[in-house]
Amino acid sequence: MTNNPKRPLVSSIPALAELELLQIIFEMEELETEETISYPFNPSDPETESYFEMLEQEVLETGWSMDDLTEQGRILSDRMEQLWSAFPASTEDLPTEALSSILAQRFAARVPQQLLQNIAQRAQQVVSQNLSLADQLVQCVQDCLPNWGEDDLQVFARPLAFAMRSPETEVLESALQSIRSASWTDLSEIEQARLSLVIARYAIIHTPHGDTDSPAD
Repeated sequence: MTNNPKRPLVSSIPALAELELLQIIFEMEELETEETISYPFNPSDPETESYFEMLEQEVLETGWSMDDLTEQGRILSDRMEQLWSAFPASTEDLPTEALSSILAQRFAARVPQQLLQNIAQRAQQVVSQNLSLADQLVQCVQDCLPNWGEDDLQVFARPLAFAMRSPETEVLESALQSIRSASWTDLSEIEQARLSLVIARYAIIHTPHGDTDSPAD
């Protein structure tokens, strides 16, 4: 790259080079705004090619070479691809491990990790189904409580289904505090069922598309 006194000092660090290139582009966009030249967002516009040829020439005149532009363009493209791939295609694609981690922060001292993972997985599945909130809660815990029938679990699920839509609601907190703070194996079957349903309610609250307007009944 040739030296140009008008150009800012270019560091060998790629990030700084990218910032300099962006600065040049922004400066040119400001000049074009003054001349009422708009950016050609439509790639099929006949004037698009000539616009970018003009922009490329102006960048070259500042001291950048074609090799510099090609390399920085590749770096920028790779970086954008990395950032894009870091996002799930939709909120439904968020990993179960993320929800399990949220549950573990709150309940790991009281419940086995595998049970939390099972509830997290089921919560992500049921929130997209056309079920009442009470039914969603029951679906979340049935695999963890094989000795319980659905109708029996509904008895404990219904009060939680009417809880206000926040993880710190009075109903949810009251239900949690009413269960003995003991290890999972020391709890009675009723306490295990109630605690599992509280965790399921907490999981649904923290699951994308959770707390929809599905009826509680």
